Amino acid sequence: MKHYIIPVFIPHLGCLHECIFCNQRKITGLLTPVTARQVAAVIQERLADINQARRIEVAFYGGSFTALPQAMQNELLAPASQALYNGQIHAIRLSTRPDCITGSTLANLRSHGVSIVELGVQSFDDAVLFNAARGHSSQIVAEAVNLLKAAGISCGLQLMPGLPGEDWMSLITTVRQTVTLCPDFVRIYPAIVIAGTRLAELYQQGVYQPLSLPQAVARCAYMKLVFERQGIEVIRTGLQASEELDKNVLAGPYHPAFGELVDSHIFYLMLTRFIEQNFFDTETGFTIVHHPKDTSKVRGQHNNNLSRLRLQYNLSAITLCADSTVIPGSLLLRHKGLSFLLSKKAKI
Repeated sequence: MKHYIIPVFIPHLGCLHECIFCNQRKITGLLTPVTARQVAAVIQERLADINQARRIEVAFYGGSFTALPQAMQNELLAPASQALYNGQIHAIRLSTRPDCITGSTLANLRSHGVSIVELGVQSFDDAVLFNAARGHSSQIVAEAVNLLKAAGISCGLQLMPGLPGEDWMSLITTVRQTVTLCPDFVRIYPAIVIAGTRLAELYQQGVYQPLSLPQAVARCAYMKLVFERQGIEVIRTGLQASEELDKNVLAGPYHPAFGELVDSHIFYLMLTRFIEQNFFDTETGFTIVHHPKDTSKVRGQHNNNLSRLRLQYNLSAITLCADSTVIPGSLLLRHKGLSFLLSKKAKI
């Protein structure tokens, strides 16, 4: 059953720190706090639009929900809790900071039906966290994840490659620590420069240089590959494109189809690895059999994957064949009567 998210944005509510990369008002376009009445109205409006079976979740995004006064938390949660009790929705999720997680806070969330909590982690490198003005250490993140698991609440981590001070070794540390903690899922948002942030000031002063789009795609592809091999679901890569973001992004790897670029790069890595480890008759070429929904990802944007492969390996012909029996994310390579299965599980 497909998911349907009813988003409720609470920009900057509860935030204890002004992180250098963040300006929720610029991202969401919201300037005033949300009220319980508005939450109820959003839920009912979205529910009225659903005309087929869906797993429906109300999700509180934006600020640090559990840093709000408990009375305010309960007030905002009440309409969602009622919808959950009435069987209109299936789950409630929210996002918050790792240093705003306590046993009593989680007990209160559970009493209101919250079953999923996402932590804004960004990095497990303490130097990167300090540079980003996060106000907490990586140890606090580990403690928060353990508390969530002990409370029986699903835990997701939001990671942000490309922050000031991060390099490949730093990123590998973040990935390894994430795997060690084994969250239920991960979101990956490469750092972008948004107007009105401290990061924007550093960028304009020439102190900070964001990742280029190809750099960000490569790092996120590495992260996604490792996480998925370890059974950790990556539910999103890249920020959701919006009119507000389009107006306020000053620099960085922002792209409306960033997630597809990452998946496309993973397919490219799979194909190059296989070609380099196997002898190919370049004059014969080969056929790539893939699931229909992966067609554009295998081709790459503007057929970039196919063009690069032809040029890099002097291939005369590459034929694509869509086949719904192929597992999404896998490829079946056919060459001179032989077939080879390519999987993301294989080492790249």
